Amino acid sequence: MSDQQQPYGQQYEGQYEGQYEGQYGDAYQSQNQSQNQGYDPYQQQQQQPQAQAWPGQQQAYDEAQAQQYTQQWQGQTWETQMQAPVTALAEVPEVPETPYLPPQSAAGDTGDTGYGPATVAGNARITDAQRARLEGRSPIIEPGMQPAALTAVLGLFLSGTAAIGSYALVVPLVVLQAVTAAGWFRLNGMWPARQGIALAFAGGLTADVALLAAGRENGPAAILGTLAVWVLLTLVLQLRSHADPDTRMSGLMATVASAALTIIAAGHLAADPDAVSVGAAAVAVAVLARALPLPTAVSVVVALLAAAGAGVAVGGMTGLGSEGAFLGVAAGVCALVGHRVASYDYPSRFVHFTAGVALPLAAAAPAVYLVGRALA
Repeated sequence: MSDQQQPYGQQYEGQYEGQYEGQYGDAYQSQNQSQNQGYDPYQQQQQQPQAQAWPGQQQAYDEAQAQQYTQQWQGQTWETQMQAPVTALAEVPEVPETPYLPPQSAAGDTGDTGYGPATVAGNARITDAQRARLEGRSPIIEPGMQPAALTAVLGLFLSGTAAIGSYALVVPLVVLQAVTAAGWFRLNGMWPARQGIALAFAGGLTADVALLAAGRENGPAAILGTLAVWVLLTLVLQLRSHADPDTRMSGLMATVASAALTIIAAGHLAADPDAVSVGAAAVAVAVLARALPLPTAVSVVVALLAAAGAGVAVGGMTGLGSEGAFLGVAAGVCALVGHRVASYDYPSRFVHFTAGVALPLAAAAPAVYLVGRALA
Protein backbone atom coordinates (compact mmCIF):
# COMPACT_ATOMS: atom_id res chain seq x y z
CA MET A 1 0.00 0.00 0.00
CA SER A 2 1.41 3.37 -0.96
CA ASP A 3 1.75 6.37 1.31
CA GLN A 4 -1.23 8.00 -0.31
CA GLN A 5 -3.41 5.00 0.38
CA GLN A 6 -2.54 4.80 4.17
CA PRO A 7 -5.12 6.11 6.58
CA TYR A 8 -4.68 9.69 7.58
CA GLY A 9 -4.03 8.85 11.26
CA GLN A 10 -1.22 6.40 10.62
CA GLN A 11 0.38 8.69 8.09
CA TYR A 12 0.27 11.56 10.59
CA GLU A 13 1.74 9.42 13.39
CA GLY A 14 4.63 8.11 11.37
CA GLN A 15 5.40 11.57 9.99
CA TYR A 16 5.66 13.42 13.26
CA GLU A 17 6.98 10.69 15.62
CA GLY A 18 10.66 11.09 14.81
CA GLN A 19 10.34 14.88 14.73
CA TYR A 20 8.75 15.00 18.21
CA GLU A 21 11.35 12.74 19.79
CA GLY A 22 14.18 14.74 18.33
CA GLN A 23 12.88 18.14 19.44
CA TYR A 24 11.36 17.41 22.82
CA GLY A 25 13.04 14.14 24.02
CA ASP A 26 15.97 15.76 25.82
CA ALA A 27 13.87 18.43 27.48
CA TYR A 28 11.33 15.88 28.66
CA GLN A 29 14.02 13.61 30.11
CA SER A 30 15.68 16.41 32.10
CA GLN A 31 12.29 17.59 33.40
CA ASN A 32 11.40 14.04 34.45
CA GLN A 33 14.68 13.61 36.36
CA SER A 34 14.16 16.85 38.28
CA GLN A 35 10.69 15.72 39.25
CA ASN A 36 11.96 12.30 40.42
CA GLN A 37 14.49 13.91 42.73
CA GLY A 38 11.70 15.44 44.81
CA TYR A 39 9.49 12.40 44.53
CA ASP A 40 7.87 11.38 47.84
CA PRO A 41 6.00 8.06 47.68
CA TYR A 42 4.29 8.68 51.00
CA GLN A 43 3.00 12.03 49.79
CA GLN A 44 1.55 10.54 46.61
CA GLN A 45 0.09 7.68 48.59
CA GLN A 46 -1.51 10.20 50.87
CA GLN A 47 -2.88 12.44 48.13
CA GLN A 48 -4.27 9.69 45.94
CA PRO A 49 -6.45 7.94 48.60
CA GLN A 50 -7.53 11.30 49.99
CA ALA A 51 -8.78 12.29 46.59
CA GLN A 52 -10.56 9.00 46.11
CA ALA A 53 -11.75 8.44 49.69
CA TRP A 54 -15.36 8.97 50.62
CA PRO A 55 -16.11 11.65 53.24
CA GLY A 56 -17.05 8.98 55.82
CA GLN A 57 -13.67 7.26 55.48
CA GLN A 58 -11.50 10.39 55.78
CA GLN A 59 -11.06 10.34 59.57
CA ALA A 60 -10.09 6.64 59.74
CA TYR A 61 -7.62 7.11 56.93
CA ASP A 62 -5.98 10.12 58.61
CA GLU A 63 -5.47 8.15 61.83
CA ALA A 64 -3.90 5.22 59.95
CA GLN A 65 -1.54 7.56 58.07
CA ALA A 66 -0.53 9.32 61.31
CA GLN A 67 0.33 5.98 62.95
CA GLN A 68 2.31 4.91 59.86
CA TYR A 69 4.39 8.11 59.84
CA THR A 70 4.98 7.85 63.58
CA GLN A 71 6.42 4.35 63.18
CA GLN A 72 8.50 5.55 60.22
CA TRP A 73 9.95 8.43 62.28
CA GLN A 74 10.80 6.14 65.16
CA GLY A 75 12.57 3.68 62.87
CA GLN A 76 14.55 6.27 60.83
CA THR A 77 15.56 8.94 63.35
CA TRP A 78 15.77 7.07 66.69
CA GLU A 79 19.58 7.13 66.92
CA THR A 80 19.92 10.78 65.95
CA GLN A 81 17.16 11.90 68.31
CA MET A 82 18.35 9.88 71.34
CA GLN A 83 22.06 10.55 71.02
CA ALA A 84 21.96 13.97 72.67
CA PRO A 85 19.99 13.00 75.83
CA VAL A 86 22.24 9.97 76.43
CA THR A 87 25.33 12.17 76.14
CA ALA A 88 23.81 14.64 78.58
CA LEU A 89 23.09 11.93 81.09
CA ALA A 90 26.59 10.55 80.76
CA GLU A 91 28.04 13.95 81.70
CA VAL A 92 26.16 14.17 85.03
CA PRO A 93 28.75 14.14 87.85
CA GLU A 94 28.57 11.29 90.32
CA VAL A 95 27.65 12.09 93.92
CA PRO A 96 30.25 10.64 96.32
CA GLU A 97 28.87 8.00 98.65
CA THR A 98 29.03 8.66 102.36
CA PRO A 99 31.41 6.15 103.94
CA TYR A 100 29.99 3.73 106.47
CA LEU A 101 31.25 4.15 110.02
CA PRO A 102 31.75 0.87 111.92
CA PRO A 103 30.51 0.47 115.51
CA GLN A 104 32.49 2.29 118.14
CA SER A 105 32.87 -0.70 120.41
CA ALA A 106 32.58 -4.46 120.39
CA ALA A 107 29.69 -4.25 122.82
CA GLY A 108 27.30 -3.85 119.91
CA ASP A 109 26.37 -0.16 120.04
CA THR A 110 25.55 0.13 116.35
CA GLY A 111 23.23 3.12 116.67
CA ASP A 112 21.11 4.48 113.84
CA THR A 113 23.33 4.63 110.74
CA GLY A 114 20.59 4.85 108.13
CA TYR A 115 20.59 1.12 107.60
CA GLY A 116 18.60 -1.48 109.42
CA PRO A 117 16.77 -4.77 109.18
CA ALA A 118 13.80 -5.16 106.88
CA THR A 119 10.43 -4.99 108.58
CA VAL A 120 7.17 -6.86 108.09
CA ALA A 121 5.63 -3.60 106.87
CA GLY A 122 7.63 -3.85 103.66
CA ASN A 123 10.89 -2.05 104.43
CA ALA A 124 13.40 -3.72 102.12
CA ARG A 125 16.48 -1.64 102.92
CA ILE A 126 19.87 -3.33 103.26
CA THR A 127 20.66 -4.77 106.67
CA ASP A 128 23.74 -4.00 108.71
CA ALA A 129 24.82 -7.62 108.38
CA GLN A 130 24.66 -7.50 104.57
CA ARG A 131 26.66 -4.29 104.49
CA ALA A 132 29.21 -5.75 106.92
CA ARG A 133 29.67 -8.79 104.68
CA LEU A 134 30.10 -6.58 101.61
CA GLU A 135 32.78 -4.59 103.41
CA GLY A 136 34.56 -7.71 104.64
CA ARG A 137 33.65 -7.27 108.31
CA SER A 138 32.22 -9.88 110.64
CA PRO A 139 28.44 -9.72 111.16
CA ILE A 140 28.84 -11.17 114.67
CA ILE A 141 28.76 -8.84 117.65
CA GLU A 142 28.44 -10.20 121.17
CA PRO A 143 26.02 -8.53 123.56
CA GLY A 144 28.67 -7.30 125.98
CA MET A 145 28.80 -6.82 129.73
CA GLN A 146 25.59 -4.84 130.30
CA PRO A 147 23.22 -7.45 128.83
CA ALA A 148 25.25 -10.13 130.62
CA ALA A 149 24.71 -8.29 133.90
CA LEU A 150 20.95 -8.20 133.27
CA THR A 151 21.00 -11.91 132.47
CA ALA A 152 22.84 -12.55 135.73
CA VAL A 153 20.30 -10.52 137.71
CA LEU A 154 17.37 -12.34 136.11
CA GLY A 155 19.09 -15.71 136.62
CA LEU A 156 19.74 -15.05 140.28
CA PHE A 157 16.13 -13.92 140.62
CA LEU A 158 14.99 -17.24 139.14
CA SER A 159 17.37 -19.14 141.42
CA GLY A 160 16.10 -17.40 144.54
CA THR A 161 12.38 -17.59 143.79
CA ALA A 162 12.62 -21.29 142.87
CA ALA A 163 13.55 -22.03 146.45
CA ILE A 164 10.47 -20.12 147.67
CA GLY A 165 7.81 -21.82 145.56
CA SER A 166 6.18 -22.20 142.18
CA TYR A 167 4.02 -19.10 142.39
CA ALA A 168 7.03 -16.97 143.30
CA LEU A 169 8.93 -18.45 140.36
CA VAL A 170 6.18 -17.37 137.97
CA VAL A 171 7.08 -13.66 138.38
CA PRO A 172 10.61 -13.75 136.88
CA LEU A 173 9.50 -16.47 134.48
CA VAL A 174 6.85 -14.22 132.93
CA VAL A 175 9.44 -11.47 132.51
CA LEU A 176 11.76 -13.97 130.84
CA GLN A 177 9.04 -15.11 128.45
CA ALA A 178 8.05 -11.57 127.48
CA VAL A 179 11.64 -10.57 126.71
CA THR A 180 12.17 -13.81 124.78
CA ALA A 181 9.14 -13.23 122.54
CA ALA A 182 10.08 -9.63 121.74
CA GLY A 183 13.78 -10.32 121.27
CA TRP A 184 13.38 -13.18 118.85
CA PHE A 185 11.30 -11.15 116.38
CA ARG A 186 13.75 -8.25 116.52
CA LEU A 187 16.67 -10.65 116.08
CA ASN A 188 15.05 -11.90 112.84
CA GLY A 189 14.64 -8.36 111.53
CA MET A 190 10.87 -8.20 112.09
CA TRP A 191 9.84 -5.06 113.89
CA PRO A 192 7.24 -4.03 114.75
CA ALA A 193 5.54 -7.41 115.02
CA ARG A 194 3.02 -6.84 117.78
CA GLN A 195 0.69 -9.66 116.77
CA GLY A 196 3.48 -12.23 116.61
CA ILE A 197 4.94 -11.10 119.95
CA ALA A 198 1.54 -11.17 121.59
CA LEU A 199 0.83 -14.62 120.18
CA ALA A 200 4.15 -16.06 121.38
CA PHE A 201 3.80 -14.47 124.81
CA ALA A 202 0.26 -15.81 125.11
CA GLY A 203 1.63 -19.29 124.40
CA GLY A 204 4.10 -18.93 127.26
CA LEU A 205 1.39 -17.78 129.65
CA THR A 206 -0.82 -20.70 128.60
CA ALA A 207 2.01 -23.13 129.31
CA ASP A 208 2.52 -21.59 132.76
CA VAL A 209 -1.16 -21.94 133.60
CA ALA A 210 -1.22 -25.52 132.33
CA LEU A 211 1.81 -26.40 134.46
CA LEU A 212 0.36 -24.84 137.58
CA ALA A 213 -2.90 -26.69 137.00
CA ALA A 214 -1.42 -30.09 136.05
CA GLY A 215 1.58 -30.10 138.40
CA ARG A 216 5.26 -30.79 137.78
CA GLU A 217 4.68 -34.51 137.23
CA ASN A 218 2.66 -33.64 134.10
CA GLY A 219 5.06 -30.96 132.92
CA PRO A 220 6.09 -32.52 129.58
CA ALA A 221 2.48 -33.12 128.54
CA ALA A 222 1.51 -29.56 129.41
CA ILE A 223 4.45 -28.03 127.52
CA LEU A 224 4.19 -30.24 124.42
CA GLY A 225 0.40 -29.90 124.29
CA THR A 226 0.62 -26.10 124.44
CA LEU A 227 3.34 -26.09 121.81
CA ALA A 228 1.27 -28.25 119.44
CA VAL A 229 -1.80 -26.05 119.83
CA TRP A 230 0.22 -22.88 119.23
CA VAL A 231 1.90 -24.23 116.11
CA LEU A 232 -1.52 -25.09 114.67
CA LEU A 233 -2.91 -21.70 115.67
CA THR A 234 0.03 -19.89 114.08
CA LEU A 235 -0.38 -21.89 110.89
CA VAL A 236 -4.06 -21.02 110.63
CA LEU A 237 -3.41 -17.32 111.22
CA GLN A 238 -0.69 -17.22 108.57
CA LEU A 239 -2.91 -18.97 106.04
CA ARG A 240 -5.50 -16.23 106.53
CA SER A 241 -2.92 -13.54 105.83
CA HIS A 242 -3.07 -11.60 102.56
CA ALA A 243 0.69 -11.04 102.34
CA ASP A 244 2.88 -12.51 99.63
CA PRO A 245 4.09 -16.13 100.05
CA ASP A 246 7.65 -15.22 101.07
CA THR A 247 6.44 -12.85 103.77
CA ARG A 248 3.97 -15.39 105.08
CA MET A 249 6.62 -18.10 105.23
CA SER A 250 9.13 -15.93 107.10
CA GLY A 251 6.41 -14.75 109.48
CA LEU A 252 5.32 -18.34 110.08
CA MET A 253 8.85 -19.51 110.89
CA ALA A 254 9.58 -16.56 113.17
CA THR A 255 6.28 -16.90 115.06
CA VAL A 256 6.65 -20.65 115.54
CA ALA A 257 10.24 -20.31 116.76
CA SER A 258 9.39 -17.45 119.11
CA ALA A 259 6.41 -19.31 120.55
CA ALA A 260 8.48 -22.47 120.94
CA LEU A 261 11.23 -20.69 122.86
CA THR A 262 8.72 -18.87 125.04
CA ILE A 263 6.83 -22.06 125.84
CA ILE A 264 10.02 -24.06 126.42
CA ALA A 265 11.15 -21.42 128.92
CA ALA A 266 8.27 -22.68 131.08
CA GLY A 267 10.42 -25.76 131.66
CA HIS A 268 11.89 -23.90 134.65
CA LEU A 269 8.47 -24.18 136.23
CA ALA A 270 8.23 -27.89 135.46
CA ALA A 271 11.72 -28.75 136.74
CA ASP A 272 12.72 -29.61 140.28
CA PRO A 273 13.15 -26.45 142.39
CA ASP A 274 16.70 -27.40 143.41
CA ALA A 275 17.64 -27.98 139.79
CA VAL A 276 16.21 -24.57 138.83
CA SER A 277 18.28 -22.90 141.55
CA VAL A 278 21.49 -24.59 140.40
CA GLY A 279 20.88 -24.14 136.69
CA ALA A 280 19.86 -20.46 136.86
CA ALA A 281 22.88 -19.61 139.00
CA ALA A 282 25.19 -21.48 136.59
CA VAL A 283 23.75 -19.54 133.64
CA ALA A 284 24.25 -16.23 135.44
CA VAL A 285 27.91 -16.96 136.17
CA ALA A 286 28.64 -18.43 132.73
CA VAL A 287 27.28 -15.41 130.86
CA LEU A 288 29.25 -13.01 133.02
CA ALA A 289 32.44 -14.98 132.38
CA ARG A 290 31.71 -15.10 128.65
CA ALA A 291 31.42 -11.31 128.53
CA LEU A 292 34.97 -10.81 129.85
CA PRO A 293 37.43 -9.25 127.36
CA LEU A 294 39.20 -12.51 126.57
CA PRO A 295 39.75 -14.49 123.36
CA THR A 296 36.72 -16.49 122.32
CA ALA A 297 38.13 -19.94 123.03
CA VAL A 298 39.52 -18.86 126.41
CA SER A 299 36.28 -17.15 127.45
CA VAL A 300 34.25 -20.26 126.55
CA VAL A 301 36.46 -22.47 128.72
CA VAL A 302 36.36 -19.97 131.57
CA ALA A 303 32.57 -19.73 131.30
CA LEU A 304 32.11 -23.51 131.49
CA LEU A 305 34.47 -23.77 134.47
CA ALA A 306 32.59 -20.97 136.19
CA ALA A 307 29.27 -22.72 135.52
CA ALA A 308 30.60 -25.96 136.99
CA GLY A 309 31.84 -24.11 140.07
CA ALA A 310 28.49 -22.39 140.54
CA GLY A 311 26.77 -25.77 140.22
CA VAL A 312 28.92 -27.22 142.96
CA ALA A 313 28.44 -24.21 145.23
CA VAL A 314 24.67 -23.91 144.84
CA GLY A 315 24.27 -27.70 144.75
CA GLY A 316 25.86 -27.94 148.18
CA MET A 317 23.24 -25.54 149.53
CA THR A 318 20.28 -27.33 147.90
CA GLY A 319 21.18 -30.96 148.53
CA LEU A 320 22.48 -31.89 145.04
CA GLY A 321 26.06 -31.67 146.31
CA SER A 322 28.90 -32.18 143.85
CA GLU A 323 26.49 -33.58 141.28
CA GLY A 324 25.39 -30.02 140.73
CA ALA A 325 28.54 -29.59 138.64
CA PHE A 326 27.04 -31.71 135.85
CA LEU A 327 23.89 -29.65 135.89
CA GLY A 328 25.94 -26.46 135.94
CA VAL A 329 27.98 -27.51 132.91
CA ALA A 330 24.87 -28.59 130.96
CA ALA A 331 23.10 -25.31 131.73
CA GLY A 332 26.27 -23.39 130.88
CA VAL A 333 26.55 -25.04 127.46
CA CYS A 334 22.94 -24.19 126.62
CA ALA A 335 23.49 -20.64 127.87
CA LEU A 336 26.50 -20.18 125.61
CA VAL A 337 24.46 -21.43 122.65
CA GLY A 338 21.75 -18.88 123.38
CA HIS A 339 24.39 -16.19 123.82
CA ARG A 340 25.87 -17.07 120.44
CA VAL A 341 22.48 -16.94 118.71
CA ALA A 342 21.83 -13.48 120.14
CA SER A 343 25.17 -12.32 118.69
CA TYR A 344 24.38 -13.38 115.12
CA ASP A 345 23.63 -11.18 112.11
CA TYR A 346 24.92 -7.85 113.42
CA PRO A 347 22.17 -7.23 116.01
CA SER A 348 21.24 -3.88 117.48
CA ARG A 349 21.29 -2.74 121.09
CA PHE A 350 17.60 -3.59 121.37
CA VAL A 351 18.39 -7.17 120.37
CA HIS A 352 21.20 -7.33 122.90
CA PHE A 353 18.97 -6.12 125.71
CA THR A 354 16.15 -8.52 124.82
CA ALA A 355 17.33 -11.65 123.03
CA GLY A 356 20.82 -11.28 124.48
CA VAL A 357 19.37 -11.26 127.98
CA ALA A 358 16.66 -13.90 127.62
CA LEU A 359 18.01 -16.54 125.22
CA PRO A 360 20.70 -17.95 127.57
CA LEU A 361 18.12 -18.61 130.28
CA ALA A 362 15.41 -19.82 127.88
CA ALA A 363 17.78 -22.21 126.12
CA ALA A 364 18.91 -23.66 129.45
CA ALA A 365 15.37 -24.68 130.49
CA PRO A 366 15.40 -28.15 128.78
CA ALA A 367 18.78 -29.01 130.31
CA VAL A 368 17.61 -27.92 133.75
CA TYR A 369 14.53 -30.12 133.50
CA LEU A 370 16.18 -33.22 132.00
CA VAL A 371 19.43 -33.22 134.01
CA GLY A 372 17.56 -32.26 137.15
CA ARG A 373 15.25 -35.26 136.79
CA ALA A 374 18.21 -37.53 136.10
CA LEU A 375 20.06 -36.35 139.22
CA ALA A 376 16.99 -36.46 141.43
